[in-house]
Formats: sequence, C-alpha cells, structure tokens
Amino acid sequence: MINIETTAFYYSNPKTTPPEQHHVDLGIAIDGPIANNIYGVINKTIPQLRCTKARDIGSRYHNQAIIYLLKQWLPNSGEKQGDFPPIFHYVNVGPTIKLEQMITDVYLPLLDH
Repeated sequence: MINIETTAFYYSNPKTTPPEQHHVDLGIAIDGPIANNIYGVINKTIPQLRCTKARDIGSRYHNQAIIYLLKQWLPNSGEKQGDFPPIFHYVNVGPTIKLEQMITDVYLPLLDH
C-alpha cells in the first residue's frame, strides 16, 4: 500500500461561495520538482505556520472540525486566525474508505505572537 499525504487548502467556504468564485488547492506530498505539464500541476511549499488542530471522523462533506475551530475554539482562545487558508489533511484516502470512517485533520493557521 502506498502512503501518500493528501491535503486541501480552502480559500473560501464551498457552502457559501458561488462556484465560480470558490478556490481550493489540492495537494499531495512529494519529494522533488514537478515537470512542466499541460494540466497546470505546480510545486508549492507550505510555509512554516503556527496552527491549532482538530480531527474530524466522518464524511468530508460535513466536516465538523473546521466549524468547531472557527465558531467555538477561536473566539474563546485569545488567538487570531492567520493569513494562510485552513489546511485539511486527509489521513485516510481511497475507494475502500467508507464515509463514516474518513479521518481528516484540520489545521487552522494562527497569527504569530
């Protein structure tokens, strides 16, 4: 079995943003450069960030971890959200993973002190 780190970076909320304005980057962890290609796939590096993390278990279509972080944890933490978009790390990916078994770690970037 190949272990590939899969992530998504949501620059907007897909539930409240019109589709033509929604922006998400999808990523996988690789070692080495990506050659020029016709698909628009490019190399990007996640900068060093200070984050808080919450884990969601269940369908990725109804992620509760990001809701908790933004609506409960952040307002009561004394922290401020950073300028980088939330990072969704899809811990288990594949056609055999059932919706209720999906694990997603959500990292919410915070402003540096």
